[in-house]
Amino acid sequence: MEIKKLYDIFLQHPIVTTDSRNVPEGSIFFALKGGNFDGNAYAKEAIGKGAAYAVIDEKEYAEEGNERMMLVDDVLTTFQQLAKYHRCQLGTTVIGITGTNGKTTTKELIAAVLKKKYNILYTQGNLNNHIGVPKTLLQLNKEHQIAVIEMGANHPGEIKTLAEIAMPDYGIITNVGKAHLLGFGSFAGVIRTKGELYDFLRTDNGTAFINNDNPHLRGISAGLRLIRYGQKDAEGLLVKGELVECNPMLKFSWSPQPSPFSPMEVQTKLIGSYNLDNALAAACIGTLFAVPATDICDALTDYTPSNNRSQLTITESNRLVVDAYNANPTSMEAALNNFHLMKADHKMCILGDMGELGEASMEEHQKVVDFLHKYNFEKIWLVGKEFAKTDHSADYELFPDVEAVKQRIATEKPQGYTILIKGSNSTKLYQIPELL
Repeated sequence: MEIKKLYDIFLQHPIVTTDSRNVPEGSIFFALKGGNFDGNAYAKEAIGKGAAYAVIDEKEYAEEGNERMMLVDDVLTTFQQLAKYHRCQLGTTVIGITGTNGKTTTKELIAAVLKKKYNILYTQGNLNNHIGVPKTLLQLNKEHQIAVIEMGANHPGEIKTLAEIAMPDYGIITNVGKAHLLGFGSFAGVIRTKGELYDFLRTDNGTAFINNDNPHLRGISAGLRLIRYGQKDAEGLLVKGELVECNPMLKFSWSPQPSPFSPMEVQTKLIGSYNLDNALAAACIGTLFAVPATDICDALTDYTPSNNRSQLTITESNRLVVDAYNANPTSMEAALNNFHLMKADHKMCILGDMGELGEASMEEHQKVVDFLHKYNFEKIWLVGKEFAKTDHSADYELFPDVEAVKQRIATEKPQGYTILIKGSNSTKLYQIPELL
């Protein structure tokens, strides 16, 4: 089926679904395949539940004479092509964002700032993959002035694919760090893959927002039109900022460059000095898009993190620094550094394994343990098989999994601590805060 013909149908039925359990009336069902399911098998059911059409790619599920069953060569490819076509027809300004750490928080901050002036669409949650990106783009309508599209990857070539679907006019790489090494092969592989966003912008006369303090990003940014922000003095910055304090919430000052007025202070609800770069990125993008500086400050002040990202939770028994959405060597070191600088009488760490590190896993987990030796945290609990393999202090307590942690809390609950909780999502440490 030609994309133009499918697009004409989409204009009449502009809601898409890929889940046969959630079929809005009049929607188009795309029968995607997964490791344990084949959406083709649910196409007839989706139409019965109210879908106007179902897009399938297996002939055996097509019904002769039933025009509501649309047979294509590959449903996923068609889904992606439709999203790209729709994006191009509307011509909305698109900002693409990727990076090893902080991309979701930065996306949320950018959205908060731009919403002060524009009608925007932005990635919800972490729908940042080969399905989530087109799904977001297909929500665009004529009223949207800007779209902020998050792009994630754990293998080479994925950012290239997503950029070719979203076709961003602007792009930002928050940073590059050691994550998904199993898929990327090396830190150099991480840099190359994240840099695929820059590669797209080069070929399409795009513009990149860049943290001028990051040598890895500067090193791969040749040939791009750059809008710079940073903490260090440098020529050509659009926005400059500096840390005021972080105890535990980030407070910083910033100003457009050259500054016509004194730097403005912003008290955020974000934990971690590492979030300063994320906030400056949002201030930089807001400044370029002519959002008033006072509105930028208000947006960054009012933003409240969620989804176990840099959250401070105060319970009857403890203060919790919850960063349990994900973990890799770069973000783990940043979190521990920040936790060390926090003022608290009694500190405790509950750290879970870092996933997808491949052959580097043993070395990187040992580095975290060695890093812990620098700080005098009262209690350290390590969770998972990878941390169990490390050479660690006898004072550190090991737990095979989150269930063992739960059992320990049930019999001997920590009291009166400030506790950092951080680990890869697969360790399920996000189940711990409600018990503490």
